[in-house]
Amino acid sequence: MSAATLLAWGLGLAQGMLVLAMALAAWRALRGPRAQDRVLGLDTVYLNGMLAIMVHGLRTGSGLAFEAALVVALLGFAATLALAKFLMQGEVIQ
Repeated sequence: MSAATLLAWGLGLAQGMLVLAMALAAWRALRGPRAQDRVLGLDTVYLNGMLAIMVHGLRTGSGLAFEAALVVALLGFAATLALAKFLMQGEVIQ
């Protein structure tokens, strides 16, 4: 088995596992008994989505995928901060 074949197989497996993790996190975000569980579920969904985009970039050799993953990470972080502030204080903008 060559290194390229092993790498392609491993990246495919990683992408499949990330999609499964996204599905489980989405289930937690929809089903979570508390608002904090839903926020953590959404945080995990965007994080796994960012990682899936990065793995796709590795598989295809596209540099654009890494820039897209950076944008997803920045927007997800800002959204998590806004939701956490809303849960703590009841408002986002003072």
